[in-house]
Amino acid sequence: MQERTYDVAVIGGGAAGMAAAVEVRRQGLSCAIVERENQLGGILMQCIHNGFGVQEFKQELSGPEFAEEFMDLVADANTDVFLSTTVDSIEESEHGKELFCSPGTRPAGVFTAGLAQRLVNVEGYIPGKNVVIVGSGDIGLIMARRMTWVGAKVHGVVEIQPYPAGLTRNIVQCLNDFKIPLYLSHVVSRIDGQNRVEKVTVSPLVNGIPDEEQSFEIPCDTLLLSVGLVPENELSENAGVDISPITSGAVVDSTMMTSIPGIFSCGNVLHVHDLADYAAEEARRTGAYAVAWIQNKKPNRQVRIKAGANVRYVSPGMINPESPDKMYLRTLIVKNNAQLVMKVNNTIVKEKKLSHVQPSEMVSVKLTPKDVENWTLEPDSILEVSVQ
Repeated sequence: MQERTYDVAVIGGGAAGMAAAVEVRRQGLSCAIVERENQLGGILMQCIHNGFGVQEFKQELSGPEFAEEFMDLVADANTDVFLSTTVDSIEESEHGKELFCSPGTRPAGVFTAGLAQRLVNVEGYIPGKNVVIVGSGDIGLIMARRMTWVGAKVHGVVEIQPYPAGLTRNIVQCLNDFKIPLYLSHVVSRIDGQNRVEKVTVSPLVNGIPDEEQSFEIPCDTLLLSVGLVPENELSENAGVDISPITSGAVVDSTMMTSIPGIFSCGNVLHVHDLADYAAEEARRTGAYAVAWIQNKKPNRQVRIKAGANVRYVSPGMINPESPDKMYLRTLIVKNNAQLVMKVNNTIVKEKKLSHVQPSEMVSVKLTPKDVENWTLEPDSILEVSVQ
């Protein structure tokens, strides 16, 4: 069994993983990336559409181009990379954390929109000619356009909620521009077929119940599922990390450290981000926090953040009042001209106008030392974040 020792190990070689590793190396510590696929880049390698990198690299790139920029940074930083390697467990030892890894990758077995994206963009295989998509998540919307481009007929996108789950720009560019129907407040109530899907039944929801009388059938041979990404945290759970029931990601403090000292979390494994740029930015900060922790630099105090009215979650779950940073949140409502309100001890400490909010679009808020200099903090103070 081969053994290697590093100051920091980064699990996952997507945008977040590479950004975190680059930051660790920039600050002079040794670092390794462990990636179960046979190349770095993660899901970026199958996202051939552009729109990446505007914030991170000041240019508009495709997913693979965005990944290649980070691959070059990883190489320039002399970061060790272990590909086709899966972390099986994380254990404590007298020397710190021990990662037990094994070679091999995880084969796909479920026909999701993400799998279809890989089949088309990476493997060069068209999964079907007549397509219905369940769920209006961003990957599903992008695949509606992609399947149209390769000659398939996309008969519609079926969304259980009364509003889209994906970004507004993807609704416009991927559905409206191609005249693909979006059925809001509808469900696929039945799937028929022998060896392959032959048709699906789509039913409108009336008071939350499928209305069979208004149901209609769509002949198709392919059904893509795009019901949202979920952070993959089996490894974190096995290591004893506390998991949020809201995000399905780890619970982290103001330094992005989990409930297990020395284990940090960021990117889509923490909570699902809208943009790879956001994940990379968050990961760069996390890399710096990991270095600070190794150097025994810790916050003197942290204030808990609470999701208030109309807010589903806020990440991270704590703030360092001496060095406030960026936080991300998702709302529970769809509203124009909304107002973000932050309170400490029932006193408003910050307000921000939001032109539009909806659950599918993440809101980012940057706090500065000036924002917190007048806060009156008690030992049990909580920062409550609401949207009105």
